[in-house]
Amino acid sequence: MIVEKVTLENFRNYKKREITFRDGLNVICGLNAAGKTNLMESIFVAAIGRSPRTKNEKDMIKMGEDRAFIHLDLKKKFRDHKINVEISKTEGKKIKVDDAVLTRLGELLGLLTVVYFSPDELKMIKEAPQERRRFIDLSLSQENKPYYLALSKYNKILAQRNKLIKSTDFAEFSTTAFIWETQMSEAAAEVIVKRREFIKKISEIADSYHRKIAGEKEDLTLFYEPCSDFETKEEIKKDLERALEENRKKDYELGYTSVGPHREDFSITTGGVDLRKFGSQGQQRTAALAIKLAEIEYYYKESGEKPVLLLDDVLSELDEKRRTALLKATEGTQTFITCTEFTEPVQDYLEIKIQKQE
Repeated sequence: MIVEKVTLENFRNYKKREITFRDGLNVICGLNAAGKTNLMESIFVAAIGRSPRTKNEKDMIKMGEDRAFIHLDLKKKFRDHKINVEISKTEGKKIKVDDAVLTRLGELLGLLTVVYFSPDELKMIKEAPQERRRFIDLSLSQENKPYYLALSKYNKILAQRNKLIKSTDFAEFSTTAFIWETQMSEAAAEVIVKRREFIKKISEIADSYHRKIAGEKEDLTLFYEPCSDFETKEEIKKDLERALEENRKKDYELGYTSVGPHREDFSITTGGVDLRKFGSQGQQRTAALAIKLAEIEYYYKESGEKPVLLLDDVLSELDEKRRTALLKATEGTQTFITCTEFTEPVQDYLEIKIQKQE
C-alpha cells in the first residue's frame, strides 16, 4: 500500500499544504518545531482514527480555527481509496472513506496499515504493562478485525462490571455480576488466543532481526504472560468465569476488576535478561527496533501487503550499525523518516522540506 498524497488544512501548524510522496523512502527534513512530526501524525490519524500524541483531538486544530482537515490518497493492490478526516471543536471527529461516512472506528482499521516508531516507543520496553498491551492491541486491531471486535466488546463489558462494583452494594453486585462475567469471559477468550498467536509469531521474526543488528549470539524472546494458562477458547472462557467469581469480594473491595486481559503483559528478554527491568538503554532501543521491524514482516505475511512505516526522529537515536540495519530492512516498504538533516548513504529517496510557519 502506498500513501500517494496528503493535504492538510488547519491541522496543527499547517494552514494549508498538499504533499505528494513516492513509493519508497520519503525523507521529511526541517528544523525542530517546523511541523515534521505533525505531518507524520496526520498519516497516523488517517490510518488509526486517533492521534499517537494526544487524547484531546482539539489539540490538532490550528490555533484560532474551528476545524482541521486531513485528506489522504491511498493506493492499494486492488483498489485506490480517499480517506478524509474532519476534526471540529464543536462537532467532534468525522471520518469518510471514498465519500462514505464511517459510523464506527473499526470500519477504518486495516484500510491503511501503519507501523509507527518514535523515541517514545521505548515505553513499550521499559514502562508499565499497559504500554505493551497498547502495542499488541494496535498491531492486531489493524490486521485482524475479529480481534478488534472482541477487544471492543470486552472493554465495554469490563466498564459495565466496574461501574456495577462502584454503584451498588456487595449483595447486589454478587447476584448480578455473573451476567457480565459470562459475556466478558467469552470475549476475553478470543482476545487471549489471538494475543498468544501474535506474540509467538512476532517473537520469531524479531529474534532474527535482533541477531542481525546486535550480533548472531544476541537472541530476543517475547513471551506472552496470559491471565489464563489454558489453550482453547472454551477452556479459557470457563477458567475466567471461575476466576471472576472467586475474585468478586476482592474486586469489590479494590473497586475494580483485577482479573482479565486488561491486566496481561509480555516479557522481553535477551540472554536471559528481562529488558523491562534490567536492560540498558541500548539493549532496550535495539529490542524496540527489532520488534517494529518484525511488525512490518508480520503484516506482510498475514495480508500480502506491506504496511506504511513512519519513523519519527528515530535515526538520531541510533548508532551507524543500527541505522544501516533499519534502512536496509525498509527496502520495499514505503517509509517516512523525519530528521533535521539526512546524511545516510542512500541514493534513491525523495526529500521533502518542511519550513516553519506553514
